Amino acid sequence: MKAPLSRIAHTRSGDKGDMVNIGVIAWRAADYRILVREVTARRVFEFFGDRVAGPVERFEAPNLGALNFLLHGALGGGGTVSLHIDSQGKTFGAALLRMEIEIDE
Repeated sequence: MKAPLSRIAHTRSGDKGDMVNIGVIAWRAADYRILVREVTARRVFEFFGDRVAGPVERFEAPNLGALNFLLHGALGGGGTVSLHIDSQGKTFGAALLRMEIEIDE
């Protein structure tokens, strides 16, 4: 069944320069496998669309039940030079929690 990512995970996010870092952490260890299957770099890139100009990288941290994503070119050049209204990475993690994924019932 489809559900928002927030059903099985929470996020922490930040930024450095023009890059956003999002950690996606499973609420339960058993749900980590769903994260690995459903929350791919490609899906994250597609979810954010033209908000991300560069590639999205994914790193797995199974010992933490987490995935870490680096979104390159996501802040319009970075906090001090961007023309975006909110040129910080903190909002990206919250937004990603709305992504619809397939979960086990």
